[in-house]
Amino acid sequence: MFPFLKKKKKSGGDTAVSAQDVIQETDDAGDEDVYTELSLHPSWNLPLEEQYVLRFLNNELPPLKPNQISLSGISLRREADGVVVSAFVRHSLSKPIQIGKATLLLLSADDGIIARKEFDLEEMGELPAKSSRPWHFLFENATLKMDDIPSEGWKLAFELKSKHRLELEESWEKALPEEEKEKLRQFVDQLEPPKPGEVNFFGLQAKLTEEHGLHITVLIRNGSDRTIYLEQLPLQVEDAAGEVVARGGFVLDRLEVKANTTKPWTFIFPKELIQKSAPDLSKWKISTVK
Repeated sequence: MFPFLKKKKKSGGDTAVSAQDVIQETDDAGDEDVYTELSLHPSWNLPLEEQYVLRFLNNELPPLKPNQISLSGISLRREADGVVVSAFVRHSLSKPIQIGKATLLLLSADDGIIARKEFDLEEMGELPAKSSRPWHFLFENATLKMDDIPSEGWKLAFELKSKHRLELEESWEKALPEEEKEKLRQFVDQLEPPKPGEVNFFGLQAKLTEEHGLHITVLIRNGSDRTIYLEQLPLQVEDAAGEVVARGGFVLDRLEVKANTTKPWTFIFPKELIQKSAPDLSKWKISTVK
């Protein structure tokens, strides 16, 4: 299972992140360094020689800080269908943990992305407290970002999603007082982030104007890992009774909403698009229509 173990030398580097960022769990631990103990998956039936080498390599690893999860590269080999990376998955929590789906990056020595792929790490099973479990990760050819795969100096790392945050259009940045910006930031922080890949609208304010139009302010929430550009949006607004108040199409000139951000925007429905003269806006929703 480990054709390179006879070298008794790792070819990959080490990376460590906060357990909170990966599994949303922490310990009431002190500040002492943590040495991890080798733990093989129950289904692995390795020869004693390979077990010895793995234990030797694990014992050579630097200790972890409390509340960390680490990936420590053992070996990398190129196969017909991709690149197989073997690594220790270590953690310093004083209780067993289980890791779910996570996106891993295969990085070069200068942090260039060699490959990127989401893995279901539940397959590793439960990791005992303060343990180190060797595992194999296949990066298929389709996930590779470069042809030249280094044999030394590479490392495996968790791709951590940045916190969902408020992003203001330049015009809003200039017009809003700092106090209002801070209120918006706090409001966005309190909301549950959109699901990965999801784009949705969250209604903030609906106001009828003296000209019998309707101003709707919403949060455009982008939960995907890429920037989106909105060009045309057909929208409708329903009131508390579930009746359509206004419906119309908006040209947005490629409004940019960056990855994992929320952008406030106001849509103005002129009176020609109003379909209900006395709506109950104590509760309302906005949605896209075909």
